[in-house]
Amino acid sequence: MNKTKIEWADRTWNPVTGCRHGCEYCYARRIAERFGGGGTGLLLDAAQIAEGSIEIEEPVMREQKSGKLVKAAFPYGFIPTFHRYRLEEPAKMKRPQTIFVVSMGDLFGDWVPTSWIKDVFDACLAAPWHTYMFLTKNPHRYVVLDEMALLPHGDNFWYGTTVTGPNDTWRALEMPRGVHTFWSVEPMMGPVLFPLLPDYVIVGAETGNRKDKVVPEREWIELLSKFAKQSDTPVLWKDNIRKLYPDLPASAPMPGKS
Repeated sequence: MNKTKIEWADRTWNPVTGCRHGCEYCYARRIAERFGGGGTGLLLDAAQIAEGSIEIEEPVMREQKSGKLVKAAFPYGFIPTFHRYRLEEPAKMKRPQTIFVVSMGDLFGDWVPTSWIKDVFDACLAAPWHTYMFLTKNPHRYVVLDEMALLPHGDNFWYGTTVTGPNDTWRALEMPRGVHTFWSVEPMMGPVLFPLLPDYVIVGAETGNRKDKVVPEREWIELLSKFAKQSDTPVLWKDNIRKLYPDLPASAPMPGKS
């Protein structure tokens, strides 16, 4: 579990890494591919690679240029991988933290076995003093898990989905009911046209130097601010948005903080 500079979390925790969405702006894929490797000791068959069914019971070690052996954070790059040895990390951290769960993948992708998700939830439930933030581009999986009575409903569980603009505001209709929900409008690539907002909204600009990088327009910001004010929804404006528009209102504290 790592400290993070993300404004809405204290820590990131990645018992599962990797994703198959293929988003062109994905920072996680760039990191995993840059710092991946080390998993050559486990021979993968075609089914494991296709299904993303790689499970690791112990850390995989990789050798640095200096000859030093270190734990490989992404031994198989961005292929979905379950790092079982990381499940006990929340329980070992006694100070309450707001934890972004699986920042380097999508825990609720269709390729992720339900058993993996259940094991992650169980690890969270074993350390109830933390606040857990989940984020997915596949929010319908929340609903399916809720119907299976597997989705925790505690006040310290927050379920988010990514909304980048008008083409994916449909995800708002697939969010679960009776739990805390949030949107991550990051990167903001267009106006958000859905006026019924969740319990919390995070807004940020695209990072990196991608050729077709989108800079949020002032009109998009004002529209979202209007919706948030009408529904009394707290908003956290990330620093990369504030650099563009310094006159934005103060950000709401992140969940789990007063």
